[in-house]
Amino acid sequence: MVTAPPAPLQVALVAGETSGDLLAGLLLDGLLARWPAMDCVGIGGPHMARRGFQAWWPSDKLAVRGYVEVLRHYREIVGIRRRLRDRLLAEKPAVFIGVDAPDFNLDLEADLRAAGIKCVHFVAPSVWAWRPKRVEKIQRSTDHVLCIFPFEPELLQRHGIAATYVGHPLANVIPLVPDRQAARAALRLPDDVPVLAVLPGSRASEVQYLARRFFDACRLLRAERPDMLFVVPAIPALRSRIEAAAAEAGMSDAIRIVDGRSHAVLAACDVTLIASGTATLEAALFKRPMVIAYNMHWLSWKLMAPKRLQPWVGLPNILCRDFVVPELLQDAATPRALADAVLAWFAAPEKVAALTDRFTVLHHELQRDTPALCADALAQVLAA
Repeated sequence: MVTAPPAPLQVALVAGETSGDLLAGLLLDGLLARWPAMDCVGIGGPHMARRGFQAWWPSDKLAVRGYVEVLRHYREIVGIRRRLRDRLLAEKPAVFIGVDAPDFNLDLEADLRAAGIKCVHFVAPSVWAWRPKRVEKIQRSTDHVLCIFPFEPELLQRHGIAATYVGHPLANVIPLVPDRQAARAALRLPDDVPVLAVLPGSRASEVQYLARRFFDACRLLRAERPDMLFVVPAIPALRSRIEAAAAEAGMSDAIRIVDGRSHAVLAACDVTLIASGTATLEAALFKRPMVIAYNMHWLSWKLMAPKRLQPWVGLPNILCRDFVVPELLQDAATPRALADAVLAWFAAPEKVAALTDRFTVLHHELQRDTPALCADALAQVLAA
């Protein structure tokens, strides 16, 4: 009698934005090395697709931040979550992995886990920075949390939440010593001029509230440093919005926009003006001085600001436990203040050197074999 081969392991994932898609792609490297015949389905983007992931919806459908901004898309997002939940309850994958996007994933995980589907959350929700009451939801929603920062497992384990530190995947992707000259050659930038990388965010709402401020700051910088070049890595879906903001600021002729290639731009630049988020950690791993900014709808800010538990918002400052780089948030993020903060880095090479040393230490702290550690943790969850 011929025995049928075992069905491939089915894993469902949801990654809700550009950074989550990148992290999930690296996670899939480890899982596919352990389970080569694995079927991967859910919500994802191009990095996941390159690993054979079948996206039922694209990740950019969930790329919304801020209370007011979420309300505008609430019905569509809730509808996607309901249809995804129903499909997963019918198909019953071996495990569901929610990659970041806690507002979407934790409720979904709670429903799936209640139905007997094992759930893992990759990237611990930042209960140490915002919304500590979310711990109870994590307890209810997850069987295991994969943590990208070393201090997180102990914090979660205090609340009875199983967790594993797996390192930050980007620490193994970004070289310890980035090659600025090679990056400039790849982008066709001259070696002998100051370059500012301008990253106004990977979400439409971020570009809406930050891009014009950033380009107004660039206009001030160009007046004081005519030799400065301004390079903007943009995901294709947001390019038209970025071009419109540059035109409104009168900077269309001075801003160079490149499709994607944010890592090449960060490697090539001297300083970056950057939206708070995962990209700030990427900039730190590239050892680049930065000015972190954020701006959102005033009501979203009013609702979120009281929930801060730490004085820092930017990941480099949170991880270093100090204001190693400036943060200009909401009304403080004026074009003049942004421009002055950028100029301060160009005027202080000794501070840049000290920051490079601190970011090198941070890079070593975050380096682990993340794909293999994720696969090990997932194997334990499946065996439990």
